[in-house]
Amino acid sequence: MQAWQAENPDFEAAVTGAVLSMPAAEHLGFGFGRVAPGKAEIIQPYRTELTQHDGFFQGGVLGSLADFAAGSAAGTLLQPGWVNMTIDYTVKILAPAKGPTVVARGRVIKPGALITIAAAEVFSVDGNDEKLCATALVTMRNVKLFSADREARP
Repeated sequence: MQAWQAENPDFEAAVTGAVLSMPAAEHLGFGFGRVAPGKAEIIQPYRTELTQHDGFFQGGVLGSLADFAAGSAAGTLLQPGWVNMTIDYTVKILAPAKGPTVVARGRVIKPGALITIAAAEVFSVDGNDEKLCATALVTMRNVKLFSADREARP
């Protein structure tokens, strides 16, 4: 497995701060586990409002967690002043997710100056028991942020 080098020495704070400030992330109510160059772990506690009628996590929630984990992993390799945005993702749900926690583990597959490809695996976790529930392939567009007095450009 590739060992990536972070260009931003404060990559963990930059990624977790950017992601957790998003209204969608706040709504889901997840937190971060391990964050390292090219890797990020999202931990989602069980919440009734994120489930279907039978108590299983809804498929769109699994997709969102995979997207956040893969995008966060990609974000760890960005230069200071850059963010990324999802331009495409494919999720394959392999098994129902039910239990006290869902964990999404993102990893970079191929970083680039403009586009980064990442993947994520989503697990239903109950104590020491983990069950793979979904996989995702995510394409991210890297975007340089501009100060408020300059026009932002893609």
